[in-house]
Parts: sequence; C-alpha cells; structure tokens
Amino acid sequence: MNPFYKDYSEYLAEIFPGIKVQKISVNAGFSCPNRDGTIGRGGCIYCDNTTFTPSYCFGEESVKLQIEAGKRFFARKYPDMKYLAYFQSYTNTFSRNGSGVDSLEALYREALGEEDVIGLVIGSRPDCFPDDVVEMLGRLNREYPVFVELGAESSHDATLRLINRGHTWQQTCDAVKRLSKEGIRTGLHLICGLPGETEEMMLSTIGRACELPIDSLKLHHLQVISATPLHRAMERDEIKVKPFAKEEYLDLCVKIIGRIPRTIAIERFLASSPPEKVIAPKWGIKNYEFTNLLLNRLKRE
Repeated sequence: MNPFYKDYSEYLAEIFPGIKVQKISVNAGFSCPNRDGTIGRGGCIYCDNTTFTPSYCFGEESVKLQIEAGKRFFARKYPDMKYLAYFQSYTNTFSRNGSGVDSLEALYREALGEEDVIGLVIGSRPDCFPDDVVEMLGRLNREYPVFVELGAESSHDATLRLINRGHTWQQTCDAVKRLSKEGIRTGLHLICGLPGETEEMMLSTIGRACELPIDSLKLHHLQVISATPLHRAMERDEIKVKPFAKEEYLDLCVKIIGRIPRTIAIERFLASSPPEKVIAPKWGIKNYEFTNLLLNRLKRE
C-alpha cells in the first residue's frame, strides 16, 4: 500500500478485490458541445484528442471490435485480466445528433456485453448530464460498476472562460452531487499550470474539489501541444504560459497530496503526450517515472 496517498490500484482493489482490472479505451464517435456549435466551436484551447487516444481507436471499428483489440493488446502480459470499457474520447454523455439517452445506453450495454468487461468508465463534461442520463447511469450502476470522469480542469470561472471550456465550476459541483446521489463513483480531472493561475489558485481548486462527494482525482500539468489554439495564441503573444520545471511541479504535487484525504484516490499526476507534439514542457519522462520521483521525494521529506 502506498503510505502517502490512495493510488488508483488501491482504489480498484477496494472495488474489485482479488481481480486484476485494466481500462480499455473506446472511441464511440462522440463530439463535444463546444466543438459542434451547441455552445461553441474550436474546443478547449489546449486539446488534441490524438495525443491520448490509442491507435486502435482511430478507425471506424465498432465498440465490440475496439474492445477486442484492446483485450488482445493487454492479454499478452496479463491473460487473467478483467476490463473496464473506457469511453474516453471527447464527451461520452453528449448524445450524437440528438439520438438521446436510449442510444447512449445501447452503446454502454454493447460494451458491457463483451466477455471479461465488468464495468464502465465514462469520460465527459459537467454540463452534459441531463437528468435522464444520470438516471440511466444509475440503473446501469445497479448492475455493473459505473465510473464517471468529469473534465473540470479548474474551479476558477475566469480560467474556464479563457481556455474555452464552456461550463462553470457550479455546473461541476451540480453534476458531481447528482451523480453521487445515484451511487455512481465520480472523479474529477484537473490541470495544473493553466494560463493566469497561481499556485494559490491551483491549491484552492484542490480544496474545493475535495469538498465534493468525489472518489478520485486525475491530475496533470499543462502541456502545450503543437497546432492547438493555445499554441497559436502563445505564438501571437496573446496568452502567456509559464511551463512548469519538473522540480517545480514535484514541489506542487507534494503540497497537493497534503491536501487530499485518503478517502479520495489519485489516479495520476502526469499526462504523457507524443514527444513530437509537445512544445512545452519537454521533460521526456513517463507517468510512472514521474510518480517514482514523487514517491522518492515524499520518502525523503
């Protein structure tokens, strides 16, 4: 057991005792409301979905075929693995072409019908949880474990406007509370180092997040990815970004850990994008390598 914080493996072991569990990413062809014109266009200024979507998710394959491809990839190392179907790309509770909640449920059940899939992880936005979707997820959650990951990013509305998120912190709070009432395990995604934010603001977001009925946090530092609106705005000197030095971010993570109760799991601290796409910061390390550095720092301190 990690003595400093509850990590994601401990969190999953509490829910699935004695079972090895792995996420399998699924791209179900969703969009986002701030990409397709529903609330805006262009998406979040830092976002490039291709930097975190596995290669087997880029084609036109069905949910079934993507899950089969993911299982082949992981089974080479762990033949006894069970899986969580991870609807990851874009906004996975945003009904496509007005197709509604029944279409969403059919997709989720298609994934759950695959052999060795024992639960769902659904990535989405706080403003895409109408009551009928929350109720449907509650029904599913009574049959299979359902996890929701909400892209909150910051608790500061001025920052959310700057990065073109298209939602408010209050909408995050509202979505978390309604999901929690249905017994759905809910996590927040937060980004450290967003334009204009001080360390005090970042730690304030951590504190506000921990006041909500969440089960997990997924953190990472801001990466400037080539050809994104953020990159172009920086080149035009319209937005200032001060990328973290590695040691600086390690220091911040130590402070963050001190503010997160052990009832809340920390899934990760780092995002790893393809190096050729990263403008800054260029650290050249993977998530597990950063985590090892952080654990060594915690041990020393």
